Amino acid sequence: MAGSPAADRPRGAASARRAARLAAAQALYQIELTDAAAAAVMDEFLGYRLDAGADRALFADLVEGSWARRPEIDRMLSGALVKSWPLQRLDATLRAILRVGVYELIAHGEVPVPVVINEYVALSHDFFGGKEPGLVNAVLDRIAPDARPPEAQGDKA
Repeated sequence: MAGSPAADRPRGAASARRAARLAAAQALYQIELTDAAAAAVMDEFLGYRLDAGADRALFADLVEGSWARRPEIDRMLSGALVKSWPLQRLDATLRAILRVGVYELIAHGEVPVPVVINEYVALSHDFFGGKEPGLVNAVLDRIAPDARPPEAQGDKA
């Protein structure tokens, strides 16, 4: 629709954001598994590994924000998971995807909740062929009302 924020974005903006989300999940995975400093991993991605078409600013924000707010995000995730399946029992890739997704719910009110959830479910399909995408959907859906109170869930693009 002409005149809407989504229509005003250059073509390819959605794929640039998608590439940034993918790279952010990969960077968080690397940070967690290697105990490397977040800044060093981010610099590596920005200098060598980030897809040329990726939204670099979004990537940097997703990595910095989700890593800095990890304790808060992990509490939210733990509250959304069943007690018999704690956060640390999840695959590290799945934890990274969920952490970035929750951060985007918290910090990017300009992106509608359904878009955030759909993006991270789609991202999980890139890594998993089983029930994990359904888990991502369910967990982000449970967290969304706390991450964004109803009055903050407007249809902004």
